[in-house]
Amino acid sequence: MSKKVILYTLQTFSTTGGIQKMTRTLAHSLNILAQRNNWDFKLWSAYDKKNDLMPQYLPAENFRGFGINRIGFVLKTMVAAQKPDIIILSHINLAIIGLLIKTINPKCKIWLIAHGIEVWRPLSIFKNMFLKRCDKIICVSNFTRQQMISRHNTVPENCIVLNNAVDPFMKLPETFTKPAHLLSRYWLNDKTPVIFTLTRLASTEQYKGHDQVIKVISKLKSQFPDIRYILAGQYDHDEEIRIQKLISAYKVDEQVILTGFIEEHELVDHFLLADMFVLPSKKEGFGIVFIEALACGLPVICGNADGSVDAICNGELGKAINVDDINELETALTDHLTKPLTEIKRQELQRKCLMHFNENDYMDKLEKILTQ
Repeated sequence: MSKKVILYTLQTFSTTGGIQKMTRTLAHSLNILAQRNNWDFKLWSAYDKKNDLMPQYLPAENFRGFGINRIGFVLKTMVAAQKPDIIILSHINLAIIGLLIKTINPKCKIWLIAHGIEVWRPLSIFKNMFLKRCDKIICVSNFTRQQMISRHNTVPENCIVLNNAVDPFMKLPETFTKPAHLLSRYWLNDKTPVIFTLTRLASTEQYKGHDQVIKVISKLKSQFPDIRYILAGQYDHDEEIRIQKLISAYKVDEQVILTGFIEEHELVDHFLLADMFVLPSKKEGFGIVFIEALACGLPVICGNADGSVDAICNGELGKAINVDDINELETALTDHLTKPLTEIKRQELQRKCLMHFNENDYMDKLEKILTQ
């Protein structure tokens, strides 16, 4: 039976973040499934412009970008509301769109993608109304599913876990040599032990755990005198000041390298440069960066009290720790740094990651949900 499916998003192509990356893979998978099953699929983006489209994910005729024309976005949605069989909303902030469509077309199935902190908190009246009328809630991790049920009393049967997948267009390494240009850029050699964190560094989001890593680096530098901690990600002014004060207070000026924003085309090379990826966060809905690191053969340390545990398959692919326990973080880092990270180990880690988080399996699970 033919289906008409529309995926509504805030941003998909004009910015880079975990939700945007997840949405690109979702759009690509839905487009393939539509071709396979003779469905009609469209992606509508509230803030992307038409020329923001990355055509490898879906053809231009299947994409509509409104470029912050909110009135046009809402009006076109109301006009088109009678047509779709299934509407998928990529973010709870699109709840009003879901309510409008459900009011105009009660037979239309409305789905929500639930990621992390955006739904782990009290919600507005409109958002709660929307959740009650939502037909399916696709949760990116088991932790987010538990939060949806316990915080918002959503029907457990309506909450389905669909873990994220590695972006099908991420150019994964076939060999695992540390890139010479990055060794030169950061004044390193190929024997330098490198700890890597990539995250958004915002003064309003002090739960990522990079400050804990800075504290531990100050303890590890005596055992590993050449150790370097590359802390990457766009930061605001207040967070830069806070981090610099931490670096000075713990006397790790030589060990910590702040890179700022890393371009997407350099991401894989930074994973190759490192010996360990560390993000001891308390509030990751899933953490796409974990599976990106793993897909590059890079071991991972994450927190044990959020969606991160799904990304490491409950310990099969990485180490989950109590992020408030400095000693536990120090032990985890020491254990990894004292065991050489060989090419064979990296290959095996990459293989296991792709076995769990490949797009084909993701697509099969998505198709099953769509055809239930």
